[in-house]
Amino acid sequence: MPKITYIEFGGTEHVIDVAEGLTVMEGARDNSIPGIDADCGGACACSTCHVYVDPSWVEKIPGIESMEEDMLDFAYEPKENSRLSCQLKVTADLDGLVVRMPEKQV
Repeated sequence: MPKITYIEFGGTEHVIDVAEGLTVMEGARDNSIPGIDADCGGACACSTCHVYVDPSWVEKIPGIESMEEDMLDFAYEPKENSRLSCQLKVTADLDGLVVRMPEKQV
């Protein structure tokens, strides 16, 4: 199972095995990781699963689609490496992925 590292805004790290086929958001939700609210349940209809992808991973993950890009306009302090974790499907290629949570979700 791929390991995903979730880093809370305050710096606390959670290294979690996430089954392939789930999303990064579902891995956080299923393991009670603080900082990812996932209010819409993964429908790409809110921005409450916003994460910052570690710069070393930005080029390794699938590109962003227009709907996700539009939703990121509503995220708290979006950056170049911002993504919605509900749109990141876990595959073996994501083993070792590191994401950081923003200060808050809106």
